[in-house]
Amino acid sequence: MRLMSRKRHRHRRQIRDVYERKCSPCQQDDTSPCGEGIRLGPYLPEDIWRHIHALMPLRDAARAACASHTFLRSWRCRPNLTFRGETLGLNGRRHVIKREEMARDLIRKVDHILKNHSELVMSLSYDSEEAYDFPCSLLFNGSQNSIRYLRLSYCAFRPTTELGCCRSLTTLFLSHVWIADQELEWLLSNSTALEKLRLLSCTEIVCLKIPCLLQRLSFLSVAACRKLQVIESNAPNISTFHFTGNLVRISLGGALQVKDAEMYCMHESNMIRYARTKLLSWAPNVETLSIASNNEIISTPMLPGKFVHLKYLRFTLYEDEAISPACDYLSLVPFLEASPWLETFIFQVIRRSMKHESIIGDSSHLRQLPEHRHDKLKSVSIGGFSSAKSLVELTCHIVENASALECLLLDTTRGSFSPDGCSVDKPGQCARMGRKFLVEACRARLAIRTHIEGIIPSRVKLDVVEPCRRCHDVEHRDSIGV
Repeated sequence: MRLMSRKRHRHRRQIRDVYERKCSPCQQDDTSPCGEGIRLGPYLPEDIWRHIHALMPLRDAARAACASHTFLRSWRCRPNLTFRGETLGLNGRRHVIKREEMARDLIRKVDHILKNHSELVMSLSYDSEEAYDFPCSLLFNGSQNSIRYLRLSYCAFRPTTELGCCRSLTTLFLSHVWIADQELEWLLSNSTALEKLRLLSCTEIVCLKIPCLLQRLSFLSVAACRKLQVIESNAPNISTFHFTGNLVRISLGGALQVKDAEMYCMHESNMIRYARTKLLSWAPNVETLSIASNNEIISTPMLPGKFVHLKYLRFTLYEDEAISPACDYLSLVPFLEASPWLETFIFQVIRRSMKHESIIGDSSHLRQLPEHRHDKLKSVSIGGFSSAKSLVELTCHIVENASALECLLLDTTRGSFSPDGCSVDKPGQCARMGRKFLVEACRARLAIRTHIEGIIPSRVKLDVVEPCRRCHDVEHRDSIGV
């Protein structure tokens, strides 16, 4: 019995020794800065301890680093740091110390943290009545070779030519940041490794200039910069461009690699025409295009340019109370014709009024444009489908001239394609609709049944989304013959 027990004990010890050799040496005899031996718990590989450490709140992670060499090494490589007043112990002192003293205290603490990091993902959020002047010396003196991701919010950022370069910076996100044109231009010129640039509500920027030195820049997003007038980019490899705001002059130079473009210009009257003219000039090879406008579609003449690579088109129209009753949805056909390789078309109408010419009770014939073919079009979705005559005409045109069409979705609700509608398991969860919208949804369903269902080929799957009968009062259904 003793012999068997000794053999079993020796075998267990051999297994433990092998397992410990596979783990990090620091796990075996971890010590605190005070010299006292501390066991972290079960023997685990160091990458697992780092993952555990990364899940801790910032303050707890810093405290753990003071008590363990394992966590100290993990702390130096911690990829995500969020500096807030509460985290740094400054919130309770705002009414006790002066602003200058608080700034020095913040600089001292953050500077100490940055000096002990080889990688940094930094998110500063400082919301106050006055713009906080972020100290650039934290970023460019000594740690400029390590910062890869920089996100600043609600502060003033004033880089100057006297500071160093950001050789490792790959992602820059400035949200509600006060930075002038020349300051941003200098920062970009000294961030040659930059791959992604996002600017949100940076109100001082008037002219955004991106130098050709940014050979790696592939993603550019500019939104709600209300004073912006010009975007000039000479970066040659931008593949994704997103813009939201009042339309400005855009020049992407030789960046013919733009594959994904979004233009959300809510106060422009005819983004379709802009896309056929201006956008085609700086993104001729676009494959995915999303456009949003807040006004009616204006009929555009035939233009020679074509989107020969466009496969996905999404157009969102926000109809307001002042929209013209003569809004002609059929005018979208020339744009579809100019996209010979288009496979997916999503047309989303966010309706705020019912000012349109309804096909219900209209005895006139539907217009047809037989010369336009869309042989690659496979999927079509129309949100906010109504009984508007020109919208029914557009739908019929697509069904009759898209020989490869596989599925057609007509959503007669709000047009948001929302997946949180009412279901058998969760009744009563769909969004409420006003009486006039419910009546219009019934009219739209009648228009689909009368003019569209009969021409749907057998190969095409037709999906019609209606308001939920369990959640909405549709007492007017019978009054219109549905």
